[in-house]
Amino acid sequence: MGSQLAIHGGTPVRTKPFPAWPVYGGPEEQAVMRAIRSGKWGKLDGSEVATFERDFARYQGAKHGLAVVNGTVSLQIALMAAGIQAGDEVIVPPYTFLATATAVIAANATPVFADIELDTLNICPKAVETAITPRTRAIIPVHFGGLPADMDAMMAIAQRHNLIVIEDAAHAHGAEYKGRRAGSIGDMGSFSFQSSKNLTAGEGGFITTNNADLAERCRSIHNCGRRPGHAWYEHFVISANFRLSEVQGALLNAQLQRLEEQTRCRDANGRYLAEQLRQIPGIKPQAIAPECTRHAFHLFCFRVDARELGAPRQAFLKALDAEGIPNFGGYPLPLYKQRLFLDREFGPYAGCQGVDYAKTSCPNCETICYEQGGWLEHRMLLGTREDMDDIVAAFRKVYENRDRLQE
Repeated sequence: MGSQLAIHGGTPVRTKPFPAWPVYGGPEEQAVMRAIRSGKWGKLDGSEVATFERDFARYQGAKHGLAVVNGTVSLQIALMAAGIQAGDEVIVPPYTFLATATAVIAANATPVFADIELDTLNICPKAVETAITPRTRAIIPVHFGGLPADMDAMMAIAQRHNLIVIEDAAHAHGAEYKGRRAGSIGDMGSFSFQSSKNLTAGEGGFITTNNADLAERCRSIHNCGRRPGHAWYEHFVISANFRLSEVQGALLNAQLQRLEEQTRCRDANGRYLAEQLRQIPGIKPQAIAPECTRHAFHLFCFRVDARELGAPRQAFLKALDAEGIPNFGGYPLPLYKQRLFLDREFGPYAGCQGVDYAKTSCPNCETICYEQGGWLEHRMLLGTREDMDDIVAAFRKVYENRDRLQE
């Protein structure tokens, strides 16, 4: 039996705060002031966004890159560039932020949910195969928490069925699958620079591709439907201004200089933490296959198996928080259980009316949402090895007092 739990009046394992996010300093301040003083605040006039597009695409191993206003729009533009339209179906996982599916709706197509793998939290290849119909046009695998999905399987399925693959890499800046960076494996990749992300400008998104034609279509869509070589007031597709500002581009240029070191730190600490925590009965860190040559660890994901642990998940997580280890239970329900999908409140997007989401069932996702999910924030993995040992000590302390969590 361990010492008294902090939630019951004992001394917490840790009172020191974990590293704050975002990390910033002189380089960010100088970059933003450089952009402001240039007097060129829009992408069409300046060079900051263009520089970032070149450098981040190169960092992710892609030939082409395009910065846009957010990670939802990046998915929507990629779908539009791929020719997705009314009547088409796009397969997505149910354990993801709603943008993965609502971008499909915004493209006037139908999201179809395929279950996740219990151990990786990524979309299950067998479930994808089962979900394919004659109307299926694309797959959006999410690299959940920064762990690359099984891209060999995704690309093989896509090749057999002539499908487009758009990687949702919102969590996966710098992640690698067999040495290849996320966003460079499928037909296109989509990233987010929202404030919680591993690379951030507060808001922003990005599209990667190795296909010059797709890149050109994306550029046109993000720039009011214009095309190179034509006049400013010539527009060829229904679109809008989805361009990133120069101030955001400057901030991202500075943040990108930090990303490699931060990603290596997260990967090393995350793998160490996973190895230590999997020794505790009932605690099951996200499984990392050998094909994952680098995990971005936007989230440190773990499962709490209450039966094996001998204590309720929520009680365990609450006690862990009291020990100085902030955590979350993850998404509380599968995406298809949102009222948006159950009520099919899709407004003018008539192309996605054909699915009754009340009949959707993804058992693994429901197990994670309702019974087992647990997350730690990526900022915690920017700490020292001693910080990781504090996390492990807190997990062990709560486990050793698990019988008292029933009280």
